[in-house]
Amino acid sequence: MKHVARAEDLDHVLQHTEALWRELGSERLFITGGTGFFGKWMLESLRHANRRLGLHMSAVVLTRNPDGFGREMPALASDPAIALHRGDLTDFSFPDGDFSHVLHMGTTSSTATFNNEEPLAKFANIAHGTERALEFAVQCRAARFLHTSSGAVYGRQPDAVAYMPEEFAVAPDPSATSAAVGHSKRIAEFLTAAYGEKHGMQATNARCFSFIGPHLPLDLHYAVGNFIRDALAGGPVVVRGDGTPQRSYLYAADLVIWLLTIMCRGTSGRVYNVGSEEDVTVGELAHRVARQAPTPVTVTITRSSSGSPMRDRYVPSTERVRRELGLTTLISLDDAIARTFRSLQPQ
Repeated sequence: MKHVARAEDLDHVLQHTEALWRELGSERLFITGGTGFFGKWMLESLRHANRRLGLHMSAVVLTRNPDGFGREMPALASDPAIALHRGDLTDFSFPDGDFSHVLHMGTTSSTATFNNEEPLAKFANIAHGTERALEFAVQCRAARFLHTSSGAVYGRQPDAVAYMPEEFAVAPDPSATSAAVGHSKRIAEFLTAAYGEKHGMQATNARCFSFIGPHLPLDLHYAVGNFIRDALAGGPVVVRGDGTPQRSYLYAADLVIWLLTIMCRGTSGRVYNVGSEEDVTVGELAHRVARQAPTPVTVTITRSSSGSPMRDRYVPSTERVRRELGLTTLISLDDAIARTFRSLQPQ
């Protein structure tokens, strides 16, 4: 099932970032993770800005599988402003020339995570891969470096905290091997801050939470993607649990606006949460997806609530980006669901 980023979404990004794209008018960017969910959106937005504004930005994109990306996204792979650089995140060869910005979105693949990637391999890929990207940023004399981190650095959100702020000093259990992403992203954040400080590079961390939109896999471990898949198949929309965990979802077009703004305007050494404060239980999310399905579908919740007083909550505070960078959630969750359904229909 092929997603399509619709013109309404790319125009939405451009409307709120035109000044930033114009500043990047003829710059050369290096992007890791450019073939994943975040990367596809960033590249489509860059291509759209080039065309609509008559700019000459270019991007070199690190990928393990250029041929696969070419088959999946032929319009991006064949765009003259986008060059694919074959390599692995931990030991890629450095491309020649200078780059003004390094956008480091590379991490362990979603497929590997779904298939229970070994924790040490996951840790090494994220931690060592970030250091490799930073080494390249220094060599290519990049002025700015953005690392996309994860809300997983916080570990379990305390019951008393409704919206997790950046300054809240909590972390995953050090002995929890299941928290490899959280542990390694903490190291990656430190490396980003330390390299920026040592080399005079504007380096920022974006702590990313949960997202929805075109290009999100529908057959892996993303609940909202699975719900949309179930709805398109005629239902039922299946909740594999009791439906009580609480999450929030930022639409991908807003995500691009936030990441581009943090990269270009964020304070060096600063960490910014990236996500929505519009929280919802997973059970309610399933019903909201079902209500917007092309044909009526039902919802099945596979387990009864255990009644445990401990909450499973993963929702950020976005007060810092609102105050410092003027960023807000522009597309509501219901609109995001509707737009994602539309992206799967022929244009």
